[in-house]
Amino acid sequence: MAAEFHPPSLADFFPPAVLFEGTPFELDRLMLVRILMTVVLIAFFAIAMRSPKIVPRGIQNLGELALTFVKEQIADEVLGKEMGKKYLPVLATIFFTVLFLNFSGVIPFLNISSNARVGMPIVLAVVAYVVFNYVGIKKYGFAKYMKSSVVVPDVPIALHFLLIPIEFVSTFILRPFTLTVRLMANMLAGHIMLVLFFSATQFFFFEAETPLQGFGIFSLIAGFGFTLFELLVIFLQAYVFALLTAVYIDLAAHADSH
Repeated sequence: MAAEFHPPSLADFFPPAVLFEGTPFELDRLMLVRILMTVVLIAFFAIAMRSPKIVPRGIQNLGELALTFVKEQIADEVLGKEMGKKYLPVLATIFFTVLFLNFSGVIPFLNISSNARVGMPIVLAVVAYVVFNYVGIKKYGFAKYMKSSVVVPDVPIALHFLLIPIEFVSTFILRPFTLTVRLMANMLAGHIMLVLFFSATQFFFFEAETPLQGFGIFSLIAGFGFTLFELLVIFLQAYVFALLTAVYIDLAAHADSH
């Protein structure tokens, strides 16, 4: 009987619990990957900054370069130096959390980003949502902030009946929704593509009949190439998430100039 190629099933993306099953604390493979990468993130910066030198070397140099990138290219670039310094901790936390959780998608034996499931993207989007609304409410007060965010000035009164709902949905519903879906969808799509390429490679090399084995070379090369592309996506998703959070903070801080 000829071998068959089996595409990934839903169990690959929604795995059963492997620890504490049946309790409120049950953990599946994705949660374990998430915990592992969180520990790696904390350990990286703990080691990098445990005894900082004036002239950084090694892992300290790498950590400082990463923090400098977030500070200069995201926080200061969007918010300016004063506001950028104030909100750098939250922007850096979002950036490195997304980056490290995404990176597990290309690590052998982990092979999936825990951001490919909606839970963590929702948490990160809620953090961004709370922060930018906090900035606007703190500066203007709730009523003025809401008015400044949804009321477009200098338009005919009749148009407000159309524009106010559009602005409300765009500002307070679509922003967290798009942050969540963009991150989850990109990481899930990347995982599916890598699974398909390398599953096909295994099939062609080890299970297919001899005439098909040559296709294994092409699927292996394609899988390797897509892995390199996925590394770019991993970084871009962290950058875009943190950048949009900074943009939303800036818009909230200047809501009266709508």
